[in-house]
Amino acid sequence: MYMDDPTRLRHMVDAAREALQFIEGKSQEDLARDRQLALSLVKCLEIVGEAASKVSEQTRRTIPAIPWRSVVGMRNRLIHGYYDIDLARVWDTVNHNLPPLVETLQRAIRPE
Repeated sequence: MYMDDPTRLRHMVDAAREALQFIEGKSQEDLARDRQLALSLVKCLEIVGEAASKVSEQTRRTIPAIPWRSVVGMRNRLIHGYYDIDLARVWDTVNHNLPPLVETLQRAIRPE
């Protein structure tokens, strides 16, 4: 791994875990009504994507289970389409994509 890659991977897992903590006990309806929750989840996804964009190609190749292009693409959609964020997609991403991402990142950071 390049020098900054372990740090970037930790940033990814930390932000993903934080997003998962934010939705504990929440529903998609809560997200639609709670602007603070929505902004928090969007920011976490932006951090995950920004950190992913800085991970070297060499390290990306060693963790092929992560859909790097999709992770960075989500960040780009959120940043550049800030005025038209699909909260259903945010909810789905946090609920369905972040748990396996966290598991994969944890294995990469602390190989067994």
